[in-house]
Amino acid sequence: QVQLVESGGGLVQAGGSLRLSCAASGRTANSYHMGWFRQAPGKEREFVAAISWSGDSTYYADSVKGRFTISRVNAKNTVYLQMDSLKPEDTAVYYCNAETSLIRVRMEPRYWGQGTQVTVSS
Repeated sequence: QVQLVESGGGLVQAGGSLRLSCAASGRTANSYHMGWFRQAPGKEREFVAAISWSGDSTYYADSVKGRFTISRVNAKNTVYLQMDSLKPEDTAVYYCNAETSLIRVRMEPRYWGQGTQVTVSS
């Protein structure tokens, strides 16, 4: 099993940047594929980005492609989400997640962090 703790959320103006971090702990934390989902008020949770355990493969939702970058440093058991050119519609609670399947990490991951709020003002 893996435990996930997010950090780095906050308030930023449109066009600005934020970097979210997700620290994973557990005996086999580095063997998990990792990702990010988000949930805006009144909306369903949606996939944002994912990265394979090796870092060789990355995946993005169309809505963030070209603006967000997911990366990981396995020596630190940490995954990052660099968010640039932020828009008010990016406002949401962002959740880190983990899975042993590259398909499930983008659809129905089993392991979740507690979430971190990102607010983008216009």
